[in-house]
Amino acid sequence: MSSNRKPRGRISISAERMYDIVRNPVITEKATQVSEHNQVVFRVPLEATKPEIRAAVEGLFGVKVTAVNTLRRKGKTVRWRGRPGRHVDQKKAIVTLAEGDSIDVTTGV
Repeated sequence: MSSNRKPRGRISISAERMYDIVRNPVITEKATQVSEHNQVVFRVPLEATKPEIRAAVEGLFGVKVTAVNTLRRKGKTVRWRGRPGRHVDQKKAIVTLAEGDSIDVTTGV
Protein backbone atom coordinates (compact mmCIF):
# COMPACT_ATOMS: atom_id res chain seq x y z
CA MET A 1 0.00 0.00 0.00
CA SER A 2 1.71 3.16 -1.19
CA SER A 3 1.03 6.59 0.15
CA ASN A 4 0.98 9.84 -1.78
CA ARG A 5 2.24 11.82 1.20
CA LYS A 6 5.43 13.81 0.92
CA PRO A 7 8.25 12.88 3.28
CA ARG A 8 8.43 15.08 6.35
CA GLY A 9 11.48 17.24 6.84
CA ARG A 10 12.79 20.73 6.47
CA ILE A 11 12.10 22.44 3.20
CA SER A 12 14.28 25.06 1.60
CA ILE A 13 12.82 28.07 -0.16
CA SER A 14 14.42 31.02 -1.90
CA ALA A 15 14.95 34.34 -0.14
CA GLU A 16 12.55 35.98 -2.58
CA ARG A 17 9.81 33.50 -1.66
CA MET A 18 10.50 34.11 2.07
CA TYR A 19 9.71 37.79 1.62
CA ASP A 20 6.57 36.88 -0.36
CA ILE A 21 5.33 34.58 2.42
CA VAL A 22 5.85 36.88 5.40
CA ARG A 23 3.90 39.92 4.21
CA ASN A 24 3.60 41.92 7.41
CA PRO A 25 3.12 41.47 11.15
CA VAL A 26 -0.35 41.87 12.62
CA ILE A 27 -0.26 44.50 15.34
CA THR A 28 -3.53 44.39 17.25
CA GLU A 29 -4.50 44.12 20.88
CA LYS A 30 -4.98 40.37 20.63
CA ALA A 31 -1.67 39.90 18.77
CA THR A 32 0.07 41.84 21.53
CA GLN A 33 -1.49 39.57 24.16
CA VAL A 34 -0.26 36.38 22.47
CA SER A 35 3.24 37.87 22.26
CA GLU A 36 3.43 37.31 26.02
CA HIS A 37 3.31 33.58 25.24
CA ASN A 38 6.25 33.83 22.80
CA GLN A 39 4.01 33.96 19.72
CA VAL A 40 4.01 36.33 16.74
CA VAL A 41 1.20 36.86 14.22
CA PHE A 42 1.92 37.46 10.51
CA ARG A 43 -0.30 38.02 7.49
CA VAL A 44 0.56 35.45 4.80
CA PRO A 45 -0.72 34.54 1.30
CA LEU A 46 -3.73 32.22 1.05
CA GLU A 47 -1.66 29.51 -0.69
CA ALA A 48 1.19 29.48 1.88
CA THR A 49 1.65 26.19 3.73
CA LYS A 50 2.75 25.67 7.33
CA PRO A 51 6.19 24.23 6.37
CA GLU A 52 6.78 27.21 4.06
CA ILE A 53 5.80 29.67 6.79
CA ARG A 54 8.12 27.92 9.27
CA ALA A 55 11.06 28.01 6.83
CA ALA A 56 10.43 31.67 5.94
CA VAL A 57 10.28 32.89 9.56
CA GLU A 58 13.36 30.86 10.54
CA GLY A 59 15.26 32.12 7.49
CA LEU A 60 14.33 35.79 7.75
CA PHE A 61 14.55 36.31 11.50
CA GLY A 62 17.09 33.65 12.54
CA VAL A 63 14.84 32.09 15.21
CA LYS A 64 13.66 28.56 16.00
CA VAL A 65 9.95 27.96 15.33
CA THR A 66 8.21 25.29 17.42
CA ALA A 67 4.68 25.54 15.95
CA VAL A 68 2.70 27.26 13.22
CA ASN A 69 -1.08 27.71 13.44
CA THR A 70 -2.99 29.26 10.55
CA LEU A 71 -6.43 30.70 10.13
CA ARG A 72 -8.37 31.87 7.11
CA ARG A 73 -10.81 34.75 7.29
CA LYS A 74 -13.41 34.89 4.53
CA GLY A 75 -13.96 38.34 3.09
CA LYS A 76 -17.27 39.90 4.00
CA THR A 77 -19.81 41.29 1.58
CA VAL A 78 -20.25 45.02 2.19
CA ARG A 79 -22.14 47.94 0.70
CA TRP A 80 -20.34 51.17 -0.11
CA ARG A 81 -22.34 54.16 -1.36
CA GLY A 82 -25.21 51.81 -2.11
CA ARG A 83 -23.13 49.51 -4.28
CA PRO A 84 -22.22 45.98 -3.22
CA GLY A 85 -18.57 45.13 -2.70
CA ARG A 86 -16.45 42.50 -1.06
CA HIS A 87 -13.49 42.52 1.31
CA VAL A 88 -10.63 40.22 0.33
CA ASP A 89 -10.00 36.85 1.98
CA GLN A 90 -7.07 36.85 4.42
CA LYS A 91 -4.81 34.26 6.00
CA LYS A 92 -2.91 34.77 9.24
CA ALA A 93 -0.20 32.63 10.78
CA ILE A 94 0.37 32.44 14.53
CA VAL A 95 4.00 31.40 14.93
CA THR A 96 5.20 29.99 18.26
CA LEU A 97 8.89 30.60 18.90
CA ALA A 98 11.29 28.47 20.92
CA GLU A 99 12.07 29.51 24.49
CA GLY A 100 14.58 32.37 24.49
CA ASP A 101 13.89 33.51 20.90
CA SER A 102 12.00 36.70 20.09
CA ILE A 103 11.10 38.87 17.11
CA ASP A 104 10.79 42.64 17.39
CA VAL A 105 7.94 43.43 14.96
CA THR A 106 8.46 47.19 15.25
CA THR A 107 11.71 46.98 13.25
CA GLY A 108 11.92 46.05 9.58
CA VAL A 109 13.38 42.91 8.11
